[in-house]
Amino acid sequence: MNMDFKSAKELLALCAENALPISEVMRRRECLLGEVEQDAVDRRMAKAWDIMRASATQPLKKPIKSMGGLIGGEAKKLETHYNKKKNICGDVLQKAMTYAMAVLEVNASMGLIVAAPTAGSAGVVPGMMLALQECYRISDQRIVDALFNAGAVGYLAMRNATVAGAVGGCQAEVGAASAMAAAALCSLKGGTPEQCAAAAAMALGNLLGLVCDPVAGLVEVPCVKRNVVGAVNAVSCANMALAGVDYAIPCDEVIDAMGRVGSLLSPDLRETGQGGLAATPTGVKIAQRLAQEG
Repeated sequence: MNMDFKSAKELLALCAENALPISEVMRRRECLLGEVEQDAVDRRMAKAWDIMRASATQPLKKPIKSMGGLIGGEAKKLETHYNKKKNICGDVLQKAMTYAMAVLEVNASMGLIVAAPTAGSAGVVPGMMLALQECYRISDQRIVDALFNAGAVGYLAMRNATVAGAVGGCQAEVGAASAMAAAALCSLKGGTPEQCAAAAAMALGNLLGLVCDPVAGLVEVPCVKRNVVGAVNAVSCANMALAGVDYAIPCDEVIDAMGRVGSLLSPDLRETGQGGLAATPTGVKIAQRLAQEG
């Protein structure tokens, strides 16, 4: 049976016709197009989850400094703040923020991460998934299932728009990652395929227009904090979707809009390190200092 799809509308139709969740449609698509058995596909996703979990926890055991020296130790600070009972948000958000930061610290120090969908946005999905797993005692198998759901959203964003900051700005990276996490989170808490699509649309819509303006051209500032924003945004959007809050614009149209907005952004705001925060007086000084040191 053909399980390929090119839009969220087609994906939801397959879910309805076959009485399957998004995760299962995506899993079967991978098996059919890749001509591999389900066990092999599941093992690959399980391996990805193992890498995600390791990258989200490693800096908490031993904080690491980034290659550019602009970040390092932030995730440990959040964990310490939480352990002192000083945090102002709930357990899920606190853990998601901490783990999302940790993954970006690993990425910026040339460690092993899973691009989800990119290296610069790699903290959103694992940060959210690990936080939910710990707070709700969710099995690894269910997390793996949810990652197929996230993969479906990432595939649609990549196919029909972009997930590259150099092409579409940070909305394409952290925005897509947040949409992936929102849909996956929604599925883990019992959401229907339609609710998952609504959560993804909301998450991406909320970050529409976000520019990519890395200071000194490094995936460090403001990237690590934006991954935190992406994770928190995913939680709020999944929660709204599960409550029955719909989104006025369908998921496919939000993805199309993201692609169009990305094409309208100035080249200075698409990963060149020449606009936005990178062009501030402090941003320029940092770039000059790093250039002299390097």
